[in-house]
Amino acid sequence: MEKIDFVILWVDDTDPEWQSVYSHYSKLEFGDARSVCFRDWGTLKYWFRGVECFTPWVNKVFFVTCGHYPEWLNLDCQKLRFVKHSDFIPSEYLPTFSSHTIELNLHRIDGLSDKFVYFNDDTFIINNTPQSRFFKDGVPCDMAVLNAIQPIGTAFEHIKANNIALINKIFHKKETIRKNWTRWFNPVYGTELLRTFGLLGFPYFTGFLDPHLPNPFLKKSFADVWNTFEESLHKTCLHKFRSIEDVNQYIIRYVQLLHGDFHPINIKKTSVALPVNNNLNRLSDIIKHQSKSIVCINDSDVDDFNNYRKQLINAFESILPNKSLFEL
Repeated sequence: MEKIDFVILWVDDTDPEWQSVYSHYSKLEFGDARSVCFRDWGTLKYWFRGVECFTPWVNKVFFVTCGHYPEWLNLDCQKLRFVKHSDFIPSEYLPTFSSHTIELNLHRIDGLSDKFVYFNDDTFIINNTPQSRFFKDGVPCDMAVLNAIQPIGTAFEHIKANNIALINKIFHKKETIRKNWTRWFNPVYGTELLRTFGLLGFPYFTGFLDPHLPNPFLKKSFADVWNTFEESLHKTCLHKFRSIEDVNQYIIRYVQLLHGDFHPINIKKTSVALPVNNNLNRLSDIIKHQSKSIVCINDSDVDDFNNYRKQLINAFESILPNKSLFEL
């Protein structure tokens, strides 16, 4: 079996030291400093339990924070590698409160395997998941589907547009798709192919379908993107908070797709991503019945955070009640 690591980012927004530094920089720099970006739902232990139960093939888990960690985490676990931002992010970018900065530098983590899967802490494995969900024949499993960026007043749409603007400077759309047309027009995508067919007539890339789910990466892809777009990545990493001027980790995924470094799969068959604010019951049912293998509980403004949190924890507890080796 291939050597594949997992990487997960986490922040403890209740840590007094973190709060002090966060408060200082949030007054100095414009950016996305909303508390909703950092709050902890108390579900992290279920992420680790899911990894142990449903992906026992994983090589190592790299747990990345600014330096803090939950008191229940077993730092002596053989499969765990605890990594601080200062261990791999260049000092000129620190301290950082931007996930973009952390994500764009993941390839610098010492000992990380050449093939790895990047998780946000809102994405969970809740059923048996083979290696082939993430990698096959030495390349990431992904879906190359065209999409159109739809401005709806969020910073994320700006960031996706920044990614695409860089892509269009380097890649010629028709030639790029023609080189790997069997990967772009693969029947496994099902009705999602309609997006690609509908956008073929535009001379430039208008966007890509971006599932908010764990992303498999080749480390070499990060080096490639840094070599190609160093100025843009450097400017992004200088921002202490996420900014509409940024690019993000999706640009690395795009370059993998455009180079043909992927194996076509339909991610939606086994995975789902939903905002929690109006999908609490549906998300709870998906977890309890394990109707998908991977679920993303996308944080959003909710009226009663504590009740939402309690219901999700109860759902996870129903399928993952036992401690993992990652816990003390």
